Formats: sequence, structure tokens, C-alpha cells
Amino acid sequence: MKGKEEIIVGLDIGTTKICVVVAELSGGTFNIIGIGTHPSVGLRKGVVVNIEATVDSIKKAVEEAELMAGCEITSVYAGIAGGHMTGFNSNGIIAIKGDEITQSDVDRVIEAARAVAIPMDREVIHVLPQEFIVDGEGGINNPVGMAGVRLEARIHIVTGAVTSAQNIVKCANKAGLDVCDIILEPIASCESVLTSEEKEVGTGLIDIGGGTTDLAIFSGNNIKHTFVLSLGGNNMTNDISVGLRTPMAEAERIKLKYGTCITDKVGNDETIEISDLSGRGDRKLPRQILAEILEPRVEEIFTLVKREIYRAGMKNAVSSGIVMTGGASLLEGISDIAESVFELPTRIGRPQGVSGLVDVVNNPMYATGVGLVLYGAKNQAEKKFRIRDNNIFNRIMKRMKSWFKEIV
Repeated sequence: MKGKEEIIVGLDIGTTKICVVVAELSGGTFNIIGIGTHPSVGLRKGVVVNIEATVDSIKKAVEEAELMAGCEITSVYAGIAGGHMTGFNSNGIIAIKGDEITQSDVDRVIEAARAVAIPMDREVIHVLPQEFIVDGEGGINNPVGMAGVRLEARIHIVTGAVTSAQNIVKCANKAGLDVCDIILEPIASCESVLTSEEKEVGTGLIDIGGGTTDLAIFSGNNIKHTFVLSLGGNNMTNDISVGLRTPMAEAERIKLKYGTCITDKVGNDETIEISDLSGRGDRKLPRQILAEILEPRVEEIFTLVKREIYRAGMKNAVSSGIVMTGGASLLEGISDIAESVFELPTRIGRPQGVSGLVDVVNNPMYATGVGLVLYGAKNQAEKKFRIRDNNIFNRIMKRMKSWFKEIV
């Protein structure tokens, strides 16, 4: 039994699969020592629609990970996604009281920046500082200790539906797990697949999952924009099911085995086999038909993501290119379509920066799970996430105490 303090666990509650990644932190390196996956049957487009089915899937994935890692899992960093997630940028300005900027000033300016009206049915999941500006000089990551009279902060706020966040916490709790924090999945994926150079120069990460396609734009080592599109790999499977008149399970098998989205690169003699449930034997069809079904859907997803990048004014923030990850990014020819739509260099992102079971996690489908572990290790001192229930009173009391301290 390994000590709990050196174990960090990521729980990726996806639309198609539940993934548990266990990492051991030793000497500054992350050793992946256990992985557990189980098909997800209680979610739709990243949102829990069946508590019991989701709890059962989490339990089975956790058991598999515990068996492989040889330790008991009690707390996790959980991922959250879904069309209800929204991100926006905000500014705040304060006057500096003393001779130099203190941590208290930084906290105050972030609090001023996040003082925006948020509907009661939504909860702040992340408050991510982008840059600080001291007396008009921008591009500062940490202003503590600097002299100045005016401090400005630019932050990125991620909010989600309170009920969806509560349901994820409930599912984890019912499976016997404590949730240390909830992390937006594309932010977690950035931790595991983007290099430091890509984060600095400017890169768009597109995480194509089963139910959603998530976008995160990194530039200057900070998150600049996040977006969740309610289209993903399941829509491709559904298109195959309708187009080839076959059940969803068979359509998923066909997609994984024969899937391609580049019509021009499919040979005229290539065929696919479709199981016929009527008992008349397997059907054979040209593979070209499959490409003709998938190509328009993939183009549509990328076009909608590109439209969002332009709408947010982030065209110049992705100058180094696009990195794709997630299970659906393994579809043959998807990089070619991405390059033609975005007109930018594109690569498939696989988890990096870890050791241990590297061969097992060297797959885009584990990017979020590994990213949750890396994010958790970096932010484990800050247990920020709280569901908005009866914490408003506590928050007001905390603020009043800080006021009194400043007066005294």
C-alpha cells in the first residue's frame, strides 16, 4: 500500500468512457502506475443523465486502476465538460496602498476582476490570471514586490451549470471518492499535450471527445479562450448508423476499424464489411461511402471551431498551429482536413511529461486523464472548487474579516 500523499488520481468522466489515471509523485517526476477504463453509459454530451449508471461505471474503472496501481483510491481530480461550460475574459483595476505590490493587492485585483454578474444557476469553476498591468506596463506574470500606484488584472473565468457540477461530485461521492477539484477538460488536456514553446507562442488545442469538441487557446503561457461545442465522435457514429442503416454499436465498430474522412485517398477497390442482423450474411460496401459520410461532419466541426476562434478575436493567438487530441482525433485523415480548414500546421497530441506506463498512455484518448493528474499536482495546495450552496455566507464573512484586518 503506497502512501496517499504521494498518489494523485485523475478522473475523466467522458461521454463514451470513464478513465482513471493514477500517478505517483516522486522526486519531481510523475510515474503513471495505474489506469482503469470502463464504457460510460450514464452521460450525454458530457452531462450526467443517469446517476446510478455513471456511479457503476466509475466504480468499475476505479477498481481496475486500484488493481493495477496496488493502492486504494480515495480522492480524485475530476474533469468537467459539456455544452453548458462557458468561458469569458474580465478586467479589474485597483489602487495600490503601500510602496510596493503585495500578495494582498494581487488577491484584491483578481477579486475585482471576477466581480461580474453571474446567474444563480451557474458556478465559477476556474479563475485563471492572464496578465497583470502595473501603471500601464503589461505582460507581467507576477507583480508582487514591484513598485506602482495602479494594478490591473486580466483574467479568464470559466463557469458551468451548478447542477451539472453537483451531479459530477455526487457521482464521485457515491462511488466512494472525494473530489479535490473540478477542472475543465480542455485545460487539463493542455497540461499533458502542449509543449512549453507552444504555450508561449500561441496554440489552439482541440479535444475531440465522444459527446463534445473542446477548444482551449494558449498564448503567452496563459489560457486566452475556452469553448465547448456539443458535437463529437458520437455524431460521426450516428451519421454512419443512419447512412449505412446499421445499429449504433455496429456503426462504432465500423468507424474504429475502417473510418476515414478523406474521400480522395480511398482506393476504388477498398471495401468494408457490415454485419447484417437479419441473418443474411455480412454486407460489403465500398469504403468510399464511409469517407463520404464522415468528411462533411468533420469539416462541419472544424468550421464551427474556426468560426468561434474568429468570433473571439483569437485568430492571431494560434500562430504556431493546432494540436488535436481526444479519442476521435485518431480518425484517419482528420489532420489533413484540420489543416485545410484552419490553414495552420496541425499535429495529433499525445500525453507527454510522464514516465511509468508510458506505452499504455501514449494515446490521445488518455490526454485528459493524464492532464488531470498534472494539473492536480501543480495546484494541489489550492482546493478552490466549491459548489454554490450555502457558501455565500462564508464568502461574505471571509471578505469582512479581510476588511477588518486592513483597517486594523
